[in-house]
Formats: sequence, C-alpha cells, structure tokens
Amino acid sequence: MRRLRAILLFAILLPSAAATLAAQRAIPSGTIGAGVLSFEGHATVGDFTGTTSTVTGEMTGGTDLSAVRGWVEAPVKSLETGNGKRDKDLNKSMESGKYPVIRFDLTGVVPGAARGDTVDATLLGTFLIHGVSRADSIMATILLLPDKVRVQGKAPLDLSDYKIGGLSKALGMLKVSEAILIRLDLTFATRPMLGAAMSP
Repeated sequence: MRRLRAILLFAILLPSAAATLAAQRAIPSGTIGAGVLSFEGHATVGDFTGTTSTVTGEMTGGTDLSAVRGWVEAPVKSLETGNGKRDKDLNKSMESGKYPVIRFDLTGVVPGAARGDTVDATLLGTFLIHGVSRADSIMATILLLPDKVRVQGKAPLDLSDYKIGGLSKALGMLKVSEAILIRLDLTFATRPMLGAAMSP
C-alpha cells in the first residue's frame, strides 16, 4: 500500500516538476532566423488567410523563461491573401503607407504546462497595428532547443479596436468581419550563454 501511494504521489508531482525545470531553464538571446505571421479573416464571400514570411525580431534571454523579452514585426505590404484585389483593399484599409508595420512587443511570459522541451505559455505584450497600441496576450507553445527557440501562437483580434475601417463595400453587401485570428510561427536562432546552464 505504501509503495502504491508513493507511485501515485510521484505520478502527480512529476508533471509539475517537469514544468518547473523547463520554465526555470536559462534562455539565451536570439534573432529570428525564420518566421511566418498570418491571419484568418471572414467575409461574406468566404473565409481567407493573409500570410507573410517577411518577419524580423529579437528576444533577450534571461535566467528563466519568465524573464525573456523581445519584439516581432512584419511589413503590412508583405501580407498576401492570394487575391490581388483583396491585397490592395487590405493595404488601403490598413493605410500601409502611413502605418507600415505590424508589431508585437513582449513584456512578459507566464509559463504553463511542460512536456519535455516544450512549454505552454502566455505571452504578454503590446500590439502596434494601424498606429494603435493595445495591451494583449498570445497563447503559445514554446520549444526550447540548444541552438534555437521555436514559438507558435495565436491570438484573436478585433479590427475595430485598431480603428481599421473600409471593411464594407457595395452598400454593405460585401463585408469583412472585424474579428480575425492572428497566428505566428517563429524560430529564433540563439546565441550561447556564458556561464549559464543550457540543459534542464
């Protein structure tokens, strides 16, 4: 009976211990080596996706995951939906000549459950879109490897919060929903940390 209790206690505590070790692991600084930023939109004529791989950004490391900070941005004009007319309308609504980039500044990380080198996390920060800055969060999965960190995440946004207009045409018969879903898939190439343990 005692052995059974010990086994059950170990099984309960093991996931928590793994999450703690992964979250407390030293994280090196890095620069985006590859990345994709996309959004899922909805319109009366059907759903569509806008995508760009022209993404830049940096992350500053820290003693653990919660200490990481950074930024990511992409040019509005680089977003492509597979429809030239729609891309033109997108740039007009986003006023890309006046507000050329979409940006997210990371101000905090809240680690969650861990599975080996993978940690669920909430990324806290500020979006800068169409000249409007708003605090928000991104639900993410972070893969921690010796030479890179991969971040995959998503966040729902309301275009009205960013004062983006021009979403209705043809007397309202053609309309784009203000609700979109932002997705990101970023890989940061990391630099070795002197005097910091890289293994969990």
